[in-house]
Amino acid sequence: MSQQAIASKSIRSQATWRDYYEMTKPRVVMLLLLTALVGMCLATETWIDPQVLVFGMLGIGLLSSSAAVINHVVDYKIDSLMARTFNRPVATGKVSPKRALIFAFVIGAIGFVFLALFVNMLTAWLTLASLVGYAVIYTSYLKRATPQNIVIGGLAGAAPPLLGWTAVTGDIHAYALLLVLIVFTWTPPHFWALAIHREKDYAKAEIPMLPVTHGVDFTKTCVLLYTVLLCLVCALPYLVDMSGLIYLFGSTVLNAGFMYYAIKLKYNPTSTTAMDTFKYSIYHLMILFVVLLADHYIPL
Repeated sequence: MSQQAIASKSIRSQATWRDYYEMTKPRVVMLLLLTALVGMCLATETWIDPQVLVFGMLGIGLLSSSAAVINHVVDYKIDSLMARTFNRPVATGKVSPKRALIFAFVIGAIGFVFLALFVNMLTAWLTLASLVGYAVIYTSYLKRATPQNIVIGGLAGAAPPLLGWTAVTGDIHAYALLLVLIVFTWTPPHFWALAIHREKDYAKAEIPMLPVTHGVDFTKTCVLLYTVLLCLVCALPYLVDMSGLIYLFGSTVLNAGFMYYAIKLKYNPTSTTAMDTFKYSIYHLMILFVVLLADHYIPL
């Protein structure tokens, strides 16, 4: 056995549960689960069935985690070239692609079984479809094929509110689709802000993100325009009587903050503005859904 092979084997043997946990992208999954929980709560005027709540959240979380692990495997060569991701477990060799895929299959299968047996088949199949959309269609194809990758592929990441809704009701409602639309519209300005900050990394990895193919200035314009669109979409829950004054006030404040960062990014940026915009966008979505939840239980 060569010294390189011995070294590689030694690195992989150092993998711990933390490496497997890291591959599931827990912070991303937690945000997805928050939107799924809000979808569950908004779907009913009464308490959620404990079985649906527990196994629905577990199933959606496990399948989302499975998609994240597959992303690590598919992108491990790209990850090794980028400063933000070079230390990921598969990229460093701590976890082999084979072991990562086995892990992804196991947790994904458990999640699907939970949803199929204890929630409903519609939610199970929709959640599996979102896994395929993110891990296969987006990560394996769109990410490398078009600068509109995050726009098209963002639908998979926007699905959790719908999944939460169908878990409770067993059917698809227009209100659930409106929640999906909010996340779908939020995704491009959220991700493009990060892509601007990491433009050199994406160029080095030859990934056709918008700042690489069309330039940073054009991408800043797109962030601003999508933020305007997001503000309009966020007004819809109030306009269609899905929510009340608490949501209207909260979303207006949050959207004003997003607009501030988008305008600053376009017209008066500093070296940290792109990353600041990215960080704010995470809080924007998280608090927006908390406000939706508060508005549901405290109608004004």
